[in-house]
Amino acid sequence: MAHHQSAKKSIRQTVVRTAVNRSRKSRIHTFVRKVEEAIASGNKAVAQDALRAAQPELMIGVKKNILKLNTAARKISRLSAQIKTLAS
Repeated sequence: MAHHQSAKKSIRQTVVRTAVNRSRKSRIHTFVRKVEEAIASGNKAVAQDALRAAQPELMIGVKKNILKLNTAARKISRLSAQIKTLAS
């Protein structure tokens, strides 16, 4: 258990920061899942729209240090490649 005031404050900050980051990460996963479901259904137009909505969310995650840039770029690249292979 923390004994110093500064240590107690840092624990409080960590709890809040963890909750915020978990929420942001969950939001990103939801957007990515919508793209994956659209790809699975085979609807190219819906998948493209979902990817267009998911890209900014992934980049916001990068900006907020929830994801690394290469991770987000790789995910976007793989999703767009899967969408490309869908029949029109």
